[in-house]
Amino acid sequence: MCVNVLSEDTPIKYVGFIMRDLLKKYLDPIIRLYSVIPLITCFVFNSLVYYGVMSINSNRFHYDFTTDFDRGVPIIPVFVIIYFVCYAFWAINYIIIGKIGREHCMRFVFADISSRCVCLIFFILIPTTNIRPEILGNGIGEQLLRHLYVIDHPENLFPSIHCLVSWFCFIGIRGQKQVPRWYRVFSCIFALTVCLSTQFTKQHYIIDLFGGIAIAESTYYIAHHSKWYRGVEKLFDKISAIVFGKNNINLLESECISVEEQEKHI
Repeated sequence: MCVNVLSEDTPIKYVGFIMRDLLKKYLDPIIRLYSVIPLITCFVFNSLVYYGVMSINSNRFHYDFTTDFDRGVPIIPVFVIIYFVCYAFWAINYIIIGKIGREHCMRFVFADISSRCVCLIFFILIPTTNIRPEILGNGIGEQLLRHLYVIDHPENLFPSIHCLVSWFCFIGIRGQKQVPRWYRVFSCIFALTVCLSTQFTKQHYIIDLFGGIAIAESTYYIAHHSKWYRGVEKLFDKISAIVFGKNNINLLESECISVEEQEKHI
């Protein structure tokens, strides 16, 4: 008499194994499996902070910190294109940063999430706004800028998340020889251009720009000069092991270069 040794959920498990192998084969070359959940979390947490605070502050008084310097900055509508294109820049560089190495990725993610916690505190304690100018003309830049003003309310200005994230995109690959030098230079220039776009589109004050960069540098420094990131690392390891399979994640770990090893070559 034959005995059926296969459990009822065996087909489901088999499909799961196949899916994990396919992800490792086709997704991992593009975005490392160990970085998928952490990077998605960065995006989700950023959205929760930004839009969640808008709901909290909807009926609160907002401060306007516009200075004479801000009033003197001209409007250059064409910079709105940089303001929109930077979203692709963010996605590309975060994926690149995730591929540098597992430890580097986890330190970076810790810095990114920590920076949003700092932003959350400022957004709640000091709600900010500004008065946007009337945009005249019907060029592409003018039309895009008017559209931006419609979809993006003048709230959560200090610090500038646009400047913060763009600067993260640069410092995350700064000094990393795995990334071509030309692209590191490009990322620095583009990040600075994004910062300028926040001024020439009147989306932010000058203090928002410096605040975003300062928070990015501070949280990144802490992440790379402490072991605080390990709590976040352990959490994401557990989740990634469940989603992608423990063996896949362990295999990938052996391919990564530690931050200490990277720094020897910088």
